Amino acid sequence: MDLTVLGCYGGYPYNGIGTSSYLITSGQYHLLLDCGSGALTALQRYLDPLQLDAVLLTHYHHDHTADVGVLQYLWQLAPGAKKEPVLPIYGHTADADAFAGLTWPNATKGVAYDPQQQLTLGPLTVTFGATHHPVPAYAPIITETATGKRLAFTADTAAFPALATWAQGVDLLLADTNFYADHQGTAWHLTSTQAGQLAHEAAVKRLLLTHLPQTGSLAQLQAEAQAAAGAAIPTAVVQAGTTYRI
Repeated sequence: MDLTVLGCYGGYPYNGIGTSSYLITSGQYHLLLDCGSGALTALQRYLDPLQLDAVLLTHYHHDHTADVGVLQYLWQLAPGAKKEPVLPIYGHTADADAFAGLTWPNATKGVAYDPQQQLTLGPLTVTFGATHHPVPAYAPIITETATGKRLAFTADTAAFPALATWAQGVDLLLADTNFYADHQGTAWHLTSTQAGQLAHEAAVKRLLLTHLPQTGSLAQLQAEAQAAAGAAIPTAVVQAGTTYRI
């Protein structure tokens, strides 16, 4: 299973790099995980978007869904053979209006997932954990059936104790790390230290930091997270355009 980072900033694009969006590949199966600003342009560098099998959305904040509309237009208007005549976009129904917008006639269809149930997507299975965020958001653990490899994506969340149980022992933890260690005040995202502590408590095999801040030193963000995770857990800031093997 491969993870290709299409966009990795929180809130808004920066320096030519978009917001949260990731391509998950297992064999010939291609899943778009979140679809933030700039996702479609970035995806076109690695895959004909018409060859997507499905889209999975963690929640409906714009930095995770901004390119859903243009993806729907592409599916409606672009020439070429589509792997799926109508592209399934999986989302939760806690926001009924946002979920309804996932369906575009003859192009895409919103498919509801139940966060309490396992979801099967081709060669992958997905389970979910509810996060702490101002809107309903669900963090997926994606398991490649053939290998048993597991990717946990926190989606957007504040720190809370059950996260470590949710992520226990995964092969790769992709963590929303929007703040440096010295952040003060309300935090609906993890700090660097909290991301590292989560990796340590969950005994994950590898930590990648994403949903990044546009200011400050990302080298500092990495160092703070690494210190909290401990030397045994490799920790890095994601690089847009990089593919990580899980």
